Amino acid sequence: MKFSSYIAKRYLFSKSERNAINWITGIAALGVIAGAFSLFVVMSTFAGLKEFSLQFSNEFDPDLKVTPKLGKTLQFSNKEEEKLKAITGVSLYSKFVEERSLVKFKNNTTAAFIKGVDANFLDVSQMQRAVDLGDWFTKEYQVVLGNQIARTLGTGINDPTGVITFMVPKPGKGQVSSLDGAFRTTNAMATGFYRISEELDGKYMFADIDFTKDYLGLEEDEFSGIEIKLAPDANLSEVKEQVAAVFDEAVFVKDRVQLNDQLYKMLNTEYLAVYFIFTLVIIVALFNVIGSLIMAILDKRKDIKTLSNLGATNAQLKNIFFKQGVYMTLIGGGIGLVLALLLVVCQMQFGWFLITPSLPYPVKIEISNLLIVGATISVLGILASWVAAQRVEKVLM
Repeated sequence: MKFSSYIAKRYLFSKSERNAINWITGIAALGVIAGAFSLFVVMSTFAGLKEFSLQFSNEFDPDLKVTPKLGKTLQFSNKEEEKLKAITGVSLYSKFVEERSLVKFKNNTTAAFIKGVDANFLDVSQMQRAVDLGDWFTKEYQVVLGNQIARTLGTGINDPTGVITFMVPKPGKGQVSSLDGAFRTTNAMATGFYRISEELDGKYMFADIDFTKDYLGLEEDEFSGIEIKLAPDANLSEVKEQVAAVFDEAVFVKDRVQLNDQLYKMLNTEYLAVYFIFTLVIIVALFNVIGSLIMAILDKRKDIKTLSNLGATNAQLKNIFFKQGVYMTLIGGGIGLVLALLLVVCQMQFGWFLITPSLPYPVKIEISNLLIVGATISVLGILASWVAAQRVEKVLM
């Protein structure tokens, strides 16, 4: 083993008398460096973009959310509330009601969900950080709108020119004889606008829970769901089971991943697509490694026959060029990873590359990405080196 390793290192770092072979070897090494560099940079960029995308939903979504499996509301009695409080791992919870409403301001109309929340809501979520204009509501008949809703309606904060009207259909059967008989209506004034994402900014309005329940005609113990904040050391799966057992009726208990399952699926699919595309780039680069090893074998024909006459076995001779290829890919991959790490760290510190004039491309260093790139380069490099090393037998024929 020391014999083949020694010869492989000599062949790798020594120059051939033929400049063409030196050029081919250099190009192959650069290809490996570029492949490892590009794969890690792209994966780090994608990890940063994933975190950047999820931070918007994390401001809105709680750690756990309880909603009914059947119907729009669930019963949450005082007895069930005491059981929920007693669960170890539940730090805080917030009750809410929500319903899709028709919203009107002067001559502008849109549809959005009005969400009534209690005093614990801002502690369970991070919504207050998302309010970029005005303030959170403090009284009944006040609402906080998404920027998109505010633009559609054309209303301002504490707008003195008019009030916002909310309309929701009344439940029931039979013919409707008048507009008043068909809809529940109420009025409110906007005290602030929030900004999270384009989708959420055009979907939700926030108001006091008692005001909203009165508007929707709900009972005292009737809610659309419960949002829960967990303690830092809470066991997620255990708490989910205990929370589900609190309620007499069937409920969904979803964590953040389940609340955004479509987003996570999309991001994971894109991640795999990016990985496979850039793995193909590495595979193409490793064809150059195979070519350079075959050229090296042909160039060292006399040396191979001499070593064979001195007693070297075919396996030992193959091992020389196999190890030469492995060393080339590992060294090239290592250099590429180091350069990629330097670039990613510089981007994190200085923001050299920008999405907009004020927003640098988000990047994130993950140990898993380092391991994936290293494993990919190693496995493909070993396969390429093994394929090329089989050429030794033909030289000896």
